[in-house]
Amino acid sequence: MAPAKTRDSDGGNAALRLGNQLCFPLYAASRKVVRLYTPLLEPLGLTYTQYITLLALWEQDGLAIKDLGQLLFLDSGTLTPLLKKLEQQGLIRRNRSGLDERVVTVHLTEAGHALKQRAMDIPGQVASCLPLKLTDAVLLKGLLERILEP
Repeated sequence: MAPAKTRDSDGGNAALRLGNQLCFPLYAASRKVVRLYTPLLEPLGLTYTQYITLLALWEQDGLAIKDLGQLLFLDSGTLTPLLKKLEQQGLIRRNRSGLDERVVTVHLTEAGHALKQRAMDIPGQVASCLPLKLTDAVLLKGLLERILEP
């Protein structure tokens, strides 16, 4: 039986080739980078998503849950259980706003603030595992931010 003919030469299937997709290397690179973080975060008792949540709060404590979700590109179905777990770990607390009880803000606890010091070397350790020069990393970050713009 003869192998099935592909129609790449006439463009018939080229649009559906995995190697022609922008989405695939973005997806695969994202998974690879998260895998690099995993062994570094395990001693802190954090998942990657918990880590980026804490990064946001270390930068600006007291964010409203809605704002935190927008910043992290996480929906409430993902963010709510994540925050619950961080609260159980004693790293954050959630408070209803005194001005509008519909608004819930997220605050770091003393333990949450203290964890920042233990996480200080993680970005550098991950960067040292990536085959990118600093200029390439800065360029890539800028391009990815353009994709994420509303």
